Amino acid sequence: MVSAGVDVGAQTIKAVVLCDGKLAGSSVVMAGWEPIEAAKGALEQALARAGIARQDVKRIIATGVGRKSIPFADDYMTEVTCNARGAAWLIPTVRTVIDIGAEENRGIKCDSSGKVLDFAKNDKCAAGVGAFVEAMARALETTVEEMAQLSLKSDREIPVNVTCVIFAESEVVSLIHAQTPKADIARAIHDAIASRTISMVRRIGVEQDVTVVGGVARNVGVIDALKRHLGVDLVVPEEPQIVGALGAALLAAG
Repeated sequence: MVSAGVDVGAQTIKAVVLCDGKLAGSSVVMAGWEPIEAAKGALEQALARAGIARQDVKRIIATGVGRKSIPFADDYMTEVTCNARGAAWLIPTVRTVIDIGAEENRGIKCDSSGKVLDFAKNDKCAAGVGAFVEAMARALETTVEEMAQLSLKSDREIPVNVTCVIFAESEVVSLIHAQTPKADIARAIHDAIASRTISMVRRIGVEQDVTVVGGVARNVGVIDALKRHLGVDLVVPEEPQIVGALGAALLAAG
């Protein structure tokens, strides 16, 4: 059987195609101003990589913040459900899933089958998620990737307000004016993200193994900060962005 999952995020759209329970193809594209067309393109790209025709797909499930806008989906599932299922399929020992995306972050507790036992999320403010990282990189006049690498070169702890992006940016500007080394500021930013994220995750309890999924999971600065603050190793999938779409495809397969 061929099934597919489409994860419609705030910045990117991910698609995964499964064939007889095996990952056959995947893609990640920018959402842009026309998410429906972008979702179609993501699915077509994943199908092309799998060498499978569109008419051979038996069922499609959409997830993500824009899931209800996808007209070609047969059903819709929440990001929490899909991320837990996808993470457990990739890493059978996982019990805690930290999902950090562009606009939201979530903590999910699951069992060995990927069934959600509890979850918590932060979507009241962009602080602590991808949009916050990008805003801070602009304040430092660097790229997200460069800022992540810089953070690894510091061992200094500097508190940064994470309740609001505007307040945080103001503090970063003050640190710049005080001639604080960029590496120290970069570490402070990533520590702030980790602190806010872990505070949310601890509401459901942290049980190993712990994995991080979503686009921000590719940020080495965030992963390093999360490890230090949690005090445990983290298991990061090779392609953390597609975990939600993978979970959707697994659910579509039944």
